[in-house]
Amino acid sequence: MKEFIWPVRVYYEDTDNGGVVYYANYLKFMERARTEWLRALGVEQDYLVEKHDLIFAVRSAQVEYRKPARFNQLLNVTAAVANVSKASVTFEQKITPAENNNVVLCDGQIRVVSLSASTFKPKPLPAEISMEIISGS
Repeated sequence: MKEFIWPVRVYYEDTDNGGVVYYANYLKFMERARTEWLRALGVEQDYLVEKHDLIFAVRSAQVEYRKPARFNQLLNVTAAVANVSKASVTFEQKITPAENNNVVLCDGQIRVVSLSASTFKPKPLPAEISMEIISGS
């Protein structure tokens, strides 16, 4: 399971009035990391829609909030493929301070499913995409 790392800076808009990252924004950070992971594999999401009528949607998210991230902090957000099936990919993700990857602020398991962009019904991953995901993990 190869880990992809994406750096994220905490902006004021990401925080509550106490200067702590609002809980839903951790999921946004994880989404960005998965998108950039896919891009690093050479796959753009607009290409998937145009060529394969395919989109990804989060099916489930199990998240543990361990320590607060704060305004202006630089974070590392990871994405690693834990499992690939015919129409889904499960990721193990974590968010750590950039200066200390041993301190986990938030971690989770996110399962995304592949859907037809036109019908929103489950659709198997195209072979070329499935192979990119497997070889990239």
